[in-house]
Amino acid sequence: MGSTSAGRLDDIDQRIIAILQADGRRPYSQIAEDLAIPASSVRYRVQRLEETGVLQIVGIANPLTIGFDRFAMVGLRVRPGTAPEVCRALRELPETSYVIMTAGGYDVMAEVICRDTEHFTDLMNRRLHLIDGVVSTDSFFVLEVHKLAYGWGVGEVETGLPNAPEPPREAGLDQR
Repeated sequence: MGSTSAGRLDDIDQRIIAILQADGRRPYSQIAEDLAIPASSVRYRVQRLEETGVLQIVGIANPLTIGFDRFAMVGLRVRPGTAPEVCRALRELPETSYVIMTAGGYDVMAEVICRDTEHFTDLMNRRLHLIDGVVSTDSFFVLEVHKLAYGWGVGEVETGLPNAPEPPREAGLDQR
């Protein structure tokens, strides 16, 4: 069986990941048929990939279409040496969906999702700005989402899937 450390996945693991990135609901029996391996092997490999943190299978929704009116990227400048602690504090906030330490104009970036302006204001003024180490922030409101893609990390792998239909143009969202 393949190793599960990043960058050391075997071909079967990579192909399973690629198939699930294209269709996270694809039955293990169909994946097994595509890869010419037993379904029990697919089930075992997916479980191992999930347990080691290599793979997470989730449903992704566009927050702007399900009742969240304020979706923003927040760039944070922090006191030198405090970025790891600031990231840990940010990841505990229910409004954050993405927290990264960066190099460049900001030390940390966070994606936040709030119900409305009042919720966003409360998050920024009563919680985020009070995190020890935060010096300043810049907020970038998302007006429209044109692409949410999570099919990266395994290169071009033939998945055996027929071409997926294009999302309707009026959806305004590309998840390829």
